[in-house]
Amino acid sequence: MAVAVSQPTAPPKQEGRRSSRSRSERWIAWIWIGPAVLFAAIFLVYPVISTVIASFQNSDSTKFVGFKNFQEVFTNPGLLEVLRNNLLWLVLATAGTVFLGLIIAVLVDRVRIESFAKSTIFIPMALSMTAAAVIWRFVYAYAAPGQPQIGILNAIWTTFGGQPQGFTADPKNDILNNILLMVAYVWMWTGFCMVILSAALKSIPTEILEAARVDGASELSIFFRITMPMISPTIAVVATTMLINILKIFDIVYVMTGGDFGTNVVAVEFYQEFFNFTNFGVGSALAVLLLVAIIPIMIFNIRRFRVQEAQR
Repeated sequence: MAVAVSQPTAPPKQEGRRSSRSRSERWIAWIWIGPAVLFAAIFLVYPVISTVIASFQNSDSTKFVGFKNFQEVFTNPGLLEVLRNNLLWLVLATAGTVFLGLIIAVLVDRVRIESFAKSTIFIPMALSMTAAAVIWRFVYAYAAPGQPQIGILNAIWTTFGGQPQGFTADPKNDILNNILLMVAYVWMWTGFCMVILSAALKSIPTEILEAARVDGASELSIFFRITMPMISPTIAVVATTMLINILKIFDIVYVMTGGDFGTNVVAVEFYQEFFNFTNFGVGSALAVLLLVAIIPIMIFNIRRFRVQEAQR
């Protein structure tokens, strides 16, 4: 005759202890992350929501006007110039920093004074954007003919008999004015790109490069067929980081020209609409456009990081 054996069960008291322990652990977790969540809600989520709402209201946020502010952004000639300047920054400044950073990383990897060269090129990163803008403002400084030229470029130019030039201050050459401002940005951020790309170059196995050289491949062929494909994920990360940084460029433009002479960008225009013209509707619309432009780049970066983590 078979005898049924009952399985031992946990005492009710033990189950109660576990449930009370799990509840206490959840409370402890919320106590730790609570301040961070509250901070993000007050200083991140609430400003974003209020800015989006204000972008659909009039200049003093007293009346709903729909998409009128966005229509103003894309039809006003002055604001269209601002968008054009931001596009120029995105293309030229990103290409300049990434390209120079890559070239310098490849070149200094072959010299004995690599550490010294990298440190020298990286020094501008120790400065704030405002300090870098002040330095380059003095580089481009203009004084009337016959006056002492404190700007380096005009001092050199007049030494060889030329007339002083109003660098970054010529209303007829707004494209050149923007490019000269980008030079200051590239000077500052090339060191950052160089350091990141140099680390990627050093991660390439030397056996692969040596095998290519033994097979008779030229250095140029090795660079484009081996080096570039192997560090392309790092190049993409550096480029997207520069894009995000450039989209919200403010300090250099504001300090060097204040947005005058055809050099205004979205972040400076947003500041001026808010605090100089008290036009909260258009200012908020510009901020929303900036946010919308940055989000896809951030998503791209996050997905690439996840792919790299999965490959590891």
